[in-house]
Amino acid sequence: MLKIVTIPNPKLRERSKELDRDVVLTDEIQELAKEMIPIMYQADGVGLAAPQVEKNIRICTISKEAMKKDKKNTLSTNDDLVLINPVWNKLSRKTGWDTEGCLSVPKTYGKVKRYTEIHVQALGINGNLLSFDAHNFFARVIQHEVDHLDGILFIDKAKDIYTVE
Repeated sequence: MLKIVTIPNPKLRERSKELDRDVVLTDEIQELAKEMIPIMYQADGVGLAAPQVEKNIRICTISKEAMKKDKKNTLSTNDDLVLINPVWNKLSRKTGWDTEGCLSVPKTYGKVKRYTEIHVQALGINGNLLSFDAHNFFARVIQHEVDHLDGILFIDKAKDIYTVE
Protein backbone atom coordinates (compact mmCIF):
# COMPACT_ATOMS: atom_id res chain seq x y z
CA MET A 1 0.00 0.00 0.00
CA LEU A 2 1.37 3.38 -1.01
CA LYS A 3 1.47 6.24 1.45
CA ILE A 4 2.18 9.92 1.00
CA VAL A 5 5.53 11.00 2.40
CA THR A 6 6.16 14.43 3.87
CA ILE A 7 9.13 16.72 4.30
CA PRO A 8 11.94 16.20 5.12
CA ASN A 9 11.87 12.87 3.21
CA PRO A 10 14.84 13.10 0.79
CA LYS A 11 12.88 11.44 -2.06
CA LEU A 12 10.93 14.71 -2.37
CA ARG A 13 14.13 16.56 -3.30
CA GLU A 14 15.39 14.21 -6.05
CA ARG A 15 14.86 14.70 -9.77
CA SER A 16 12.75 11.80 -10.99
CA LYS A 17 13.75 9.51 -13.84
CA GLU A 18 12.00 9.42 -17.20
CA LEU A 19 10.28 6.24 -18.31
CA ASP A 20 10.60 4.58 -21.71
CA ARG A 21 7.29 3.92 -23.45
CA ASP A 22 7.68 0.13 -23.11
CA VAL A 23 8.19 0.52 -19.35
CA VAL A 24 5.00 2.62 -19.12
CA LEU A 25 3.01 -0.38 -20.36
CA THR A 26 4.37 -2.79 -17.72
CA ASP A 27 2.02 -4.10 -15.05
CA GLU A 28 4.13 -2.43 -12.35
CA ILE A 29 3.75 1.09 -13.78
CA GLN A 30 0.11 0.59 -14.73
CA GLU A 31 -0.68 -0.56 -11.19
CA LEU A 32 1.26 2.33 -9.62
CA ALA A 33 -0.65 4.91 -11.65
CA LYS A 34 -3.98 3.30 -10.76
CA GLU A 35 -3.06 3.21 -7.05
CA MET A 36 -2.02 6.86 -6.99
CA ILE A 37 -5.49 8.15 -7.94
CA PRO A 38 -7.45 6.94 -4.88
CA ILE A 39 -4.59 8.00 -2.60
CA MET A 40 -4.79 11.50 -4.10
CA TYR A 41 -8.52 11.65 -3.37
CA GLN A 42 -8.26 10.13 0.13
CA ALA A 43 -5.88 12.98 1.01
CA ASP A 44 -8.21 15.61 -0.56
CA GLY A 45 -5.64 16.38 -3.25
CA VAL A 46 -6.12 17.52 -6.84
CA GLY A 47 -2.75 16.17 -7.97
CA LEU A 48 -0.16 13.67 -6.84
CA ALA A 49 3.36 13.03 -8.10
CA ALA A 50 5.18 9.71 -7.80
CA PRO A 51 7.94 11.12 -5.54
CA GLN A 52 5.21 11.83 -2.99
CA VAL A 53 4.73 8.06 -2.69
CA GLU A 54 8.51 7.45 -2.68
CA LYS A 55 8.78 6.52 -6.37
CA ASN A 56 11.28 8.71 -8.18
CA ILE A 57 9.84 8.30 -11.65
CA ARG A 58 8.17 10.95 -13.79
CA ILE A 59 4.49 10.14 -13.24
CA CYS A 60 1.79 12.38 -11.82
CA THR A 61 -1.96 12.23 -11.54
CA ILE A 62 -4.35 15.14 -11.95
CA SER A 63 -7.95 15.01 -10.74
CA LYS A 64 -10.82 15.34 -13.17
CA GLU A 65 -12.09 18.17 -10.93
CA ALA A 66 -8.95 20.20 -11.70
CA MET A 67 -9.46 19.57 -15.42
CA LYS A 68 -13.13 20.61 -15.23
CA LYS A 69 -12.15 24.04 -13.87
CA ASP A 70 -10.48 24.78 -17.22
CA LYS A 71 -13.29 26.09 -19.44
CA LYS A 72 -11.07 25.67 -22.52
CA ASN A 73 -10.04 22.09 -21.69
CA THR A 74 -10.28 19.71 -24.65
CA LEU A 75 -9.46 16.52 -22.71
CA SER A 76 -12.15 14.16 -21.45
CA THR A 77 -13.04 14.87 -17.83
CA ASN A 78 -14.67 11.46 -17.32
CA ASP A 79 -11.39 10.07 -15.99
CA ASP A 80 -8.53 11.41 -13.92
CA LEU A 81 -5.42 12.27 -15.88
CA VAL A 82 -2.14 10.36 -15.67
CA LEU A 83 0.87 12.18 -17.10
CA ILE A 84 4.13 10.34 -17.71
CA ASN A 85 7.30 12.32 -18.51
CA PRO A 86 5.32 15.58 -18.64
CA VAL A 87 6.91 18.75 -19.95
CA TRP A 88 5.24 22.12 -20.29
CA ASN A 89 5.91 25.43 -22.00
CA LYS A 90 4.27 28.77 -21.33
CA LEU A 91 1.82 29.96 -23.98
CA SER A 92 2.04 33.58 -22.87
CA ARG A 93 3.91 35.67 -20.33
CA LYS A 94 0.75 36.05 -18.25
CA THR A 95 1.17 34.84 -14.68
CA GLY A 96 -0.93 34.86 -11.56
CA TRP A 97 -0.41 34.50 -7.82
CA ASP A 98 -2.59 32.10 -5.86
CA THR A 99 -2.44 30.19 -2.60
CA GLU A 100 -1.12 26.65 -2.80
CA GLY A 101 -0.72 23.82 -0.37
CA CYS A 102 0.79 20.36 -0.74
CA LEU A 103 0.04 16.90 0.56
CA SER A 104 3.76 16.47 1.33
CA VAL A 105 3.99 19.77 3.24
CA PRO A 106 1.04 19.37 5.63
CA LYS A 107 -0.88 22.33 7.03
CA THR A 108 1.35 24.81 5.17
CA TYR A 109 0.21 27.30 2.54
CA GLY A 110 1.69 30.17 0.59
CA LYS A 111 1.21 32.31 -2.49
CA VAL A 112 2.94 31.01 -5.63
CA LYS A 113 3.31 32.74 -8.99
CA ARG A 114 2.59 30.45 -11.95
CA TYR A 115 1.92 30.79 -15.67
CA THR A 116 -1.80 30.88 -16.42
CA GLU A 117 -1.58 29.29 -19.90
CA ILE A 118 0.71 26.37 -20.71
CA HIS A 119 1.11 23.72 -23.38
CA VAL A 120 1.73 20.21 -22.05
CA GLN A 121 3.23 17.15 -23.68
CA ALA A 122 3.39 13.78 -21.95
CA LEU A 123 2.70 10.14 -22.39
CA GLY A 124 -0.70 8.99 -21.22
CA ILE A 125 -1.40 5.84 -19.23
CA ASN A 126 -1.80 3.94 -22.52
CA GLY A 127 1.67 5.03 -23.67
CA ASN A 128 0.30 7.37 -26.34
CA LEU A 129 1.46 10.96 -26.70
CA LEU A 130 -0.76 13.62 -25.12
CA SER A 131 -0.47 17.21 -26.29
CA PHE A 132 -2.85 19.83 -24.88
CA ASP A 133 -3.19 23.32 -23.45
CA ALA A 134 -4.05 23.97 -19.82
CA HIS A 135 -5.31 27.20 -18.29
CA ASN A 136 -5.58 28.80 -14.87
CA PHE A 137 -6.12 26.28 -12.02
CA PHE A 138 -5.54 23.24 -14.27
CA ALA A 139 -2.24 24.79 -15.47
CA ARG A 140 -1.28 25.59 -11.86
CA VAL A 141 -1.82 21.99 -10.73
CA ILE A 142 0.28 20.62 -13.59
CA GLN A 143 3.13 23.05 -12.87
CA HIS A 144 3.00 22.13 -9.17
CA GLU A 145 3.18 18.39 -9.95
CA VAL A 146 5.97 18.77 -12.54
CA ASP A 147 7.92 20.72 -9.91
CA HIS A 148 7.65 17.63 -7.69
CA LEU A 149 9.16 15.54 -10.48
CA ASP A 150 12.11 17.96 -10.49
CA GLY A 151 12.56 17.82 -6.70
CA ILE A 152 11.05 21.27 -6.17
CA LEU A 153 8.41 21.97 -3.51
CA PHE A 154 5.96 24.86 -3.58
CA ILE A 155 7.56 26.30 -0.42
CA ASP A 156 10.71 26.90 -2.51
CA LYS A 157 8.75 29.40 -4.61
CA ALA A 158 6.11 30.66 -2.18
CA LYS A 159 5.78 33.95 -0.36
CA ASP A 160 3.60 34.74 2.63
CA ILE A 161 3.94 31.15 3.90
CA TYR A 162 1.75 30.24 6.86
CA THR A 163 0.66 27.14 8.75
CA VAL A 164 -2.69 26.13 10.14
CA GLU A 165 -3.50 23.71 12.93
